[in-house]
Amino acid sequence: MRPFIEKAKPEHPSLIDETHVMDERFGVTNVPNAVWIDETGIIVRPAEPANIEHSPLRDMDIPEGLPERIHDALVEVKQIRDDSEEYRAAILDWVEHGAESRYALSPDDVIARSQPRGREEAEAAACFEIGQHFRHNGDEDGAVRWWREAHRLDPNNWTYKRQAWSLAHTAPGKLSDMMQGPTDLYEGNWLDDVKASGGGANYYPAFTP
Repeated sequence: MRPFIEKAKPEHPSLIDETHVMDERFGVTNVPNAVWIDETGIIVRPAEPANIEHSPLRDMDIPEGLPERIHDALVEVKQIRDDSEEYRAAILDWVEHGAESRYALSPDDVIARSQPRGREEAEAAACFEIGQHFRHNGDEDGAVRWWREAHRLDPNNWTYKRQAWSLAHTAPGKLSDMMQGPTDLYEGNWLDDVKASGGGANYYPAFTP
């Protein structure tokens, strides 16, 4: 994440959640996700997909002659849901109308929409955190072992998977390898796991006002 922030040079503070505390506390399972919090510190929308711009990848013509995996990955990307226009309009409506916005949910609705955490999800979070501990202490093999277990316990949490896959492919200090292809370290990879989940159309849930 740091290389992307440094390249974009934003004028606002950009915090890097190195230990995935936001994932754990707010139920983030993929990126980009966002949580709406009002001026009083109350959550008015739980974690949900937060695309605000239409991706040009969805409109591009796929060139001929590409390697099969790259071709298939682009096919799946083109199928990913695009609710960016509606989501951006919802944010602007909330900014204008505040608590009166139809997109600002009641506390009961926020709880109802929040991701439940069963036993396996809780164990997966613990495994992921243990893996983080091993990695920060220089034990990559130990990290991989615990991250594999986190993937098994909570296969729908893409943040667990994508961090592990990116680190397996990307040299320190370099931009993340977004292909996140197969390795000997993990059973899954981005393309195969997307296909197993029903394809790119299921990668993000639909935006619900």
